[in-house]
Amino acid sequence: MKTAVPCYYHLDVEVSPERVGHVSRILAAHLRYWDLENLVVPVCHGTELLLRAIDEHATDKDMSIEMWWNRQHLITAVGGDDRDLRPDQDLRACLADIAAMSDGWGCCASETGTKIIWFSQRARAGERVPLVPVAPAPNLRRGLRVPRAIPVAALAAPAAAADHALEGAR
Repeated sequence: MKTAVPCYYHLDVEVSPERVGHVSRILAAHLRYWDLENLVVPVCHGTELLLRAIDEHATDKDMSIEMWWNRQHLITAVGGDDRDLRPDQDLRACLADIAAMSDGWGCCASETGTKIIWFSQRARAGERVPLVPVAPAPNLRRGLRVPRAIPVAALAAPAAAADHALEGAR
């Protein structure tokens, strides 16, 4: 089992419709490697929403995607240097979907003017469903009779005598 160590991943990509699926597969592979299988679908879906909206509205298609995992939350951020992109107006529908499916989200700008859109999901390392043993169902087609008590003397007798004693007990 993998240990719960904080992780970081960074990917620079030029957004295009063909690359959206490729980026999702890359992010899914890293989440599986980090033992966060249960977050693959929401994180990849949120990233796909953002990348498709950015492809539609942005003039500068060069984006950076980052994922941080601090053992409790997975934070996914998409940032780019497009000064004309206004997330509050251009990406309104996309941000509403991300807000509905994530535990937290936000938009901010860095000191260099990069616009960053991020969302987070709660996560735990190795979160698995415990296996519970299932008792076998009784088979009602045939029933076994309860064995009868065999006298100890019959069991101590030679092998031929013991066979006769066991047949007589049936």
